[in-house]
Amino acid sequence: MNLAVKLMREFKDRDTRHKLKGYRDKAELIRKRNLEAWDEKQLQAESLWLNKEAKSGTPLDELLVDAYALVCEAAKRTLGLQPYDVQIMAAIALHEGFLIEQHTGEGKTLSAVMPAYLHALTGEGVHVLTFNDYLANRDAEWMGPIYRFLGLTVNSVQAGMSLFEKREAYAKDITYVTAKEAGFDYLRDMIALDEADTVHRPFHYVIVDEADSLLLDEARVPLVIAGEPGSFGNDGIRFAEVARQLAQVEHYDFDEFMRNVYLNETGSAKAESLLGCDNLYESHHSHLLISLNCALHAELLLKKDVDYIVRDGNIELIDEYTGRVAENRHLPDGLQAALAAKEGMQSLAGGKILGTITLQHFISLYPKICGMTATAQASAMDFEDIYVLQVVQIPPNRPNIRIDHSHRIYTHKEAKLKALVQEISSAHATGRPILIGTSSVGESNMLAEALTVADVPCHVLNAKNDAKEAEIIAKAGEIGAVTVSTNMAGRGVDIRLGGGNPTQGEVVAKLGGLYVIGTHVNESVRIDDQLRGRSGRQGDPGASVFFVSLEDELMLRFGINKAIRNLRQDEALEDSVLRSKIGQIQHIIMGQNFDIRQELNCYSDMVEDQRRILYGERLAILKGEKQMSPSEQRVRLFYIDQFWADHLAYVSYLREGIHLESLASRNPIDEFHVQITQAYEQIPAKINSESANMLLRLEGSNDPAKWEKFGLKSPTSTRTYIINDQYKEYMQNPSSWTSGTIIAYWIRKMLRPVFGWSKF
Repeated sequence: MNLAVKLMREFKDRDTRHKLKGYRDKAELIRKRNLEAWDEKQLQAESLWLNKEAKSGTPLDELLVDAYALVCEAAKRTLGLQPYDVQIMAAIALHEGFLIEQHTGEGKTLSAVMPAYLHALTGEGVHVLTFNDYLANRDAEWMGPIYRFLGLTVNSVQAGMSLFEKREAYAKDITYVTAKEAGFDYLRDMIALDEADTVHRPFHYVIVDEADSLLLDEARVPLVIAGEPGSFGNDGIRFAEVARQLAQVEHYDFDEFMRNVYLNETGSAKAESLLGCDNLYESHHSHLLISLNCALHAELLLKKDVDYIVRDGNIELIDEYTGRVAENRHLPDGLQAALAAKEGMQSLAGGKILGTITLQHFISLYPKICGMTATAQASAMDFEDIYVLQVVQIPPNRPNIRIDHSHRIYTHKEAKLKALVQEISSAHATGRPILIGTSSVGESNMLAEALTVADVPCHVLNAKNDAKEAEIIAKAGEIGAVTVSTNMAGRGVDIRLGGGNPTQGEVVAKLGGLYVIGTHVNESVRIDDQLRGRSGRQGDPGASVFFVSLEDELMLRFGINKAIRNLRQDEALEDSVLRSKIGQIQHIIMGQNFDIRQELNCYSDMVEDQRRILYGERLAILKGEKQMSPSEQRVRLFYIDQFWADHLAYVSYLREGIHLESLASRNPIDEFHVQITQAYEQIPAKINSESANMLLRLEGSNDPAKWEKFGLKSPTSTRTYIINDQYKEYMQNPSSWTSGTIIAYWIRKMLRPVFGWSKF
């Protein structure tokens, strides 16, 4: 097996070297296409000629050398930027549909301009999907002069724009927009009853920035468009009080990875007593069981200042990968209500879901996809399996001379904290700037307090003071700067030595450059690599090291602390086996997350297939491609939307309990597919029946006022939000149920098989 892996790796390495040689040769051709002597009119005439060639059907491969040479010259004249050979190589790989790994500070933004320009020549539009609104606006304005110099249009889409402004922005040749906003706009288009109320045009070519985050970390995040939420609900308080009266071991157990919590036999009996109900596992009590499970999960597994913060009277979830507040993100309804109850707050009941799509399914709507990130290779298999995207590692413009030290491993947290403070104090005394990456808001504040006691002044960057991010990061590379951050500083930030001051930068370089210290290892190797990548940009000196305690949450979860029984010492452990074991843990978790994504795909892929079939019909009606009267068009669109929303409600209901099918020796995924297929097959007949009845009532009237009178109108208001769906998957994963849980379940159900709804 090892030989096979080695041969495969050698084959891939040889293939990569061959690709890179081809890219270097083509980059040389582009360099030789010297356009320095051309005046502006000649350059713009060349761009016009390329535009006509692309629109006439000339393959873009044949236009690439001329187009890229033109962009290089335009970049130099408008922005004073001369693309490096490696940037041109990256741009060629992007055109060919690869996912490029390009190190921090290597200029991904400029690399993307060349393929964006080339593909925009067809007139079909190009989207550059960015990480946040700030980057979308920044990159559109920054790179805009290049596009405009060459006769193309460019704009960015921002949350809160009017429908007219968005339609205008999407009509440009190149549009910079966040993946989430583009996805929400797609969902809004999908419930529009008039084509004039849509903003997107047909998708063509997309460049995904920070691709590992959008295509993997957030790929399964469902985007949702719903009606306005209902009234406040207080039911969650009742279940929170019950959960607080239950004790670990006596009443509930955790799974081995601390991702789930389950009632045991005694806990079930105690809960029934507190709730005043009989058998909690009878089908008519399923809502009680679900609510109690949500309350337990919120009370015991969701940690304040780790998973969420409370700010200005609101609960704000924290993105585990970025450390930032995840804007407009909710947990699934029951869990969101339970978390609000935990914090003594009221929760709005969720409005009816009108449409939903995951980022993975949304991005797959583009005929041609490529992407770029600083950390891709560690998840190359995931990209290839899910998106058929191959990773190409682009060499840096200057060699990376950053020193990455081995992990420093301590037996307990106190020893790690003491060593951290000593290391930071020592490095700070030299004037060397230090960036410390912590695991949570709580840890960042705790470490900052310890440094203050040690007379080490520092700036803190976390989800609670995110408004100061730009100011803090701008100073993080200055002499003597100490910045304590969550994962916020691990992605999308560029720390310049000396804070951008060349003289200071030289001094900092002589001190060894930016020193990055991690206070823990993350579940994903990619996240660790993102933090390391803040140092050593563009050939700068730098160093990184991670401090690990065997009492860290990740180590406890996998029982690594048991390897050193009863040993407590202040000095670091010199054990290469432990370091190797930590790496193994990270790869195991990455594998688990891959499996979770695969299982979620099995549930959602068929629903997405159903949506595409139904919305194919809807789009044809909206665009007037079947021949219908205006009243027929309005009626049919209305009932397509209504019965699809009902179908989504049924799918959600089914997902709440489908995992229990495994206890009746049935495959949950197979049962889910059977039941949603049966439900979906009933939709066309329902649409036809209700449409015919309504058309009779309308008597063929094409008067919009009459349509409104009969309720044939769009929702008066909608809201869009994102669901953290992975919590639902953890809570419903039967593979981690304890034997006691399963036995208790069977006893209490009296061996009755579990069914979903008998009717749709």
